[in-house]
Amino acid sequence: MTEMVFGATPVRAGDPILPRWWRTVDKWSLACVLGLFAMGLLLGLAASVPLAEKNNLPRFYYVQRQAVMGGVALVVMIIISMMSPRQVRRLGVVGFIAAFAAILALPVIGTDFGKGAVRWLSIAGMSVQPSEFLKPGFVALCAWFMAASQEVGGPPGKAYSFLAAVTVVLLLALQPDFGQASLVLFSWGVMYFVAGAPMILLMIVAGLTICGGIFAYGASDHFARRIDGFLSPEVDPRTQLGYATNAIQEGGFFGVGVGEGTVKWSLPDAHTDFIIAVAAEEYGLIMVLAIIALYCTIVVRSLMRLLKERDPFVRIAGTGLACAFGVQALINMGVAVRLLPAKGMTLPFVSYGGSSVIASGIAMGMLLALTRTRPQGEMAEILRRAGR
Repeated sequence: MTEMVFGATPVRAGDPILPRWWRTVDKWSLACVLGLFAMGLLLGLAASVPLAEKNNLPRFYYVQRQAVMGGVALVVMIIISMMSPRQVRRLGVVGFIAAFAAILALPVIGTDFGKGAVRWLSIAGMSVQPSEFLKPGFVALCAWFMAASQEVGGPPGKAYSFLAAVTVVLLLALQPDFGQASLVLFSWGVMYFVAGAPMILLMIVAGLTICGGIFAYGASDHFARRIDGFLSPEVDPRTQLGYATNAIQEGGFFGVGVGEGTVKWSLPDAHTDFIIAVAAEEYGLIMVLAIIALYCTIVVRSLMRLLKERDPFVRIAGTGLACAFGVQALINMGVAVRLLPAKGMTLPFVSYGGSSVIASGIAMGMLLALTRTRPQGEMAEILRRAGR
């Protein structure tokens, strides 16, 4: 009866790891990730050609790099998805420490690539954005703290997680990278809610966030310019938002045709932050809805599987990873249609990028590992351990 209700899959002694992984992993989510990556390559064939020609490179140089980096990300995702929850936790904590150290080094050895925010480390001709790798590690660390606080005589893990969240958000805001800071704070809030936080505390945090946004508007010209551009009733057609808005309108339901779009020649970030505008112009609303459906499927299926989970760490960390993944996609597409201020955030597995796609592979591998079906134990045993 327990297995019928909670969907547990028995694990046979000596069962090889690959058959056990295939039997327990969420195949629908895995297929959706592969679908997103395939769409990213398809859109990259159009969106990255202008940039390659501008830099005097072969026409499909960036598509080939995306295929290589995406292949690495998929391999990393599958390897991590085979891990146990304990291994996922250890990987997340170690990854957080490494990424946190890299962020601390940004003011000294970081670069902004002319974008007004010091977010990247340039190493041996390659650029790495530490904040991308920080997010999955941060989720695992805070979930560990929150789960430990639920144990009898456990540490004040929720307080530790709040301190970690405040520290990370402040460091990201100083870059400035308000988009990633908002995503980190959102993922912490979701996990804190799942861990049983009082609503009054979450309301206080929301109020402090609003106050922080007002302060940032007055203290940061970079932040103020983006907010002013978002609030302006008129969209400058010569800006990225103007080009993206026009492209989405031109695409209509079925698009202007494969390779017939023009926005990719005007948008500097057509292959990264605004790739959804290329999809909308060339393939129309149909392609956009298909992309949205893939993201929704991953998030909803992950949350539904986590509802059956009794392990606090798995439940909290999985929820944080799933929600952060979905909200990042929502922010990227929301910026393109001018529902949100410009954030400089990629579309997971679809946008071009080395750090972003590999970090997405790590995060999705952790999520797939945590949502694998596993024996939950008899309810009587669970209650007996809780009463000790």
